[in-house]
Amino acid sequence: MEIKIVEEKGDKLEFEIDENVGFLNALKKELLNDEHVKIATYFVKHPLVGKPKMVVEADDPKKALQSAVSRLKKLNAKFAGDVKKEIK
Repeated sequence: MEIKIVEEKGDKLEFEIDENVGFLNALKKELLNDEHVKIATYFVKHPLVGKPKMVVEADDPKKALQSAVSRLKKLNAKFAGDVKKEIK
């Protein structure tokens, strides 16, 4: 997964990511659970050829992003464990 920072200015971070929007939707949802995040959204200029870009505005957008990713990793690990138990 390739990530390229497009803009970093004060409380705003915009980055381009080589990933599908399903992943970005989960990340956006998790970012919005953080009370320090003001805006978390993504967009794709063209669905066939454009790379998704995500915009995060927060007190510390890098910290908010790292925290959200950490929470998603824990959620994913729990889900994988639950699936493993259920599918024997």
